[in-house]
Amino acid sequence: MPRLPSLLALLLAAAFGAAACAATPAPAAEAAGGLDPASSPDWVQDMARFAAEDAARPPPPRPVVFTGSSSVRMWETLAQDFPQYQVLNRGFGGSHVRDSVHYADEIAIRYRPSRILIYAGDNDTMDGRSPAQVLADFQRFVARIHRDLPGTPVAYLSIKPSPSRAQLMPVQREANALVAAWAERTPRVDYIDVFTPMLDAGGRPREELFIADRLHMNAQGYAIWRRIVGDYLERPPAP
Repeated sequence: MPRLPSLLALLLAAAFGAAACAATPAPAAEAAGGLDPASSPDWVQDMARFAAEDAARPPPPRPVVFTGSSSVRMWETLAQDFPQYQVLNRGFGGSHVRDSVHYADEIAIRYRPSRILIYAGDNDTMDGRSPAQVLADFQRFVARIHRDLPGTPVAYLSIKPSPSRAQLMPVQREANALVAAWAERTPRVDYIDVFTPMLDAGGRPREELFIADRLHMNAQGYAIWRRIVGDYLERPPAP
């Protein structure tokens, strides 16, 4: 049996250890309500690029922010396509929906946007994430935005069909349907269907809308997005 001083020392050490454990910050996934870690460490470089762009050219006040994966990043004519709006492109290629949650401050919140449009889920489903995970991550993105920017409209651009990922179309349809249904019943959340207009009469992705990799869009593909997104932006936000 240990002597009293030794026993007291052990008890104090245990107490301090428990306190230290309690004070340790929760992992990011737990703090974000089950959000998985970022899909890649490379996004840190993209965030640094955005910061450098902001320093070199201050962004417009209350812009319409477009974010998400490469279909946004490669939308080089975004400003010309919507000259009547102050638009800001904060797409980072290869990203998942959850990455936009992790970096919500850097890609959206800091700009105090008037609206946010996000295209993501394409890479998620390619990398094996389920439609339910796509929806859950989008819900977390909306919650993150509305926590700091209450009432800001958030629109989800549907996962597009592409020839190189045609085998994923059933999964893409399911993910799109889940997001669309949730958006329908959620204030200040919208769903924009770019999937259907990009199909041919046989229900296959239209080859002529894509560059040689059969994944990313050419000018014809972006022309479809310009029309559909333009129609959306012209409508006043729903209450």
